[in-house]
Amino acid sequence: MTVKGIAGMLLIFSISGWTNEDKYSDKILDYCNTFRQIQTDIRDCVITPDSAKMAFQAVVRDIRSEFNRDSCQAIDSSYFVYPISDYLPRESIGGRGKGYREKGFDLFDMKVRGSHPAHDLFIHDRDQDNLDDRTWRPIDVLAFTSGVVIAAETNWKYDSELRGGNWIWIYDPCMDALIYYAHNNIVEVQPGQWVNAGDKIAEMGRSGFNAFQKRSPTHLHMMFLQLNSDALPEPVNTYDWLMKSKIKE
Repeated sequence: MTVKGIAGMLLIFSISGWTNEDKYSDKILDYCNTFRQIQTDIRDCVITPDSAKMAFQAVVRDIRSEFNRDSCQAIDSSYFVYPISDYLPRESIGGRGKGYREKGFDLFDMKVRGSHPAHDLFIHDRDQDNLDDRTWRPIDVLAFTSGVVIAAETNWKYDSELRGGNWIWIYDPCMDALIYYAHNNIVEVQPGQWVNAGDKIAEMGRSGFNAFQKRSPTHLHMMFLQLNSDALPEPVNTYDWLMKSKIKE
């Protein structure tokens, strides 16, 4: 069955949910550091795509080994929490989901451009001060699913050309997937930390070279990568999940 077929079944039946009472070893921090270094090397073009792919597969298998998926608890589709607090999916998902483009996706080669295997989730922030125009307060970024934080960037500066800004990678062991949250202002989690769906992980921001430009409305960039049997990432369109996700105020 294809990844998309599995994704559809998850909404029809039930999926599993790890609990934060389950333990993983101290090795997880070493795996987090390795994962972060691979992403940095890819970004800086100091590793070949083939070498990056092999290193990625190795560390994903290490991370997988820390979790016994048999310990997951069956739950329903309310497993998903909309990643922006106090917002409805229909008012904030960019282009009604049409901005998602997975064709040409390659996580391991920075020279490959043109794909956008993610959804941009927008807030009301016309003056671009990272505050909601309706409340004058920061907007919380919430974990879409439960998982362990495996990497985070917290030191982006406005004069940086790096596109992701302050980002977070979370591994969900029950869905065997990686979720990427980019352009945050303040990151409030750290590698090795477990988060439950709906937990605050950051505050909305405009970090990242393109996201910081005046032409770009304030948004969260969220990408969901399903890991296949070879421990390689395959993008999944989460539009239906986002539309049916639980809203947290």
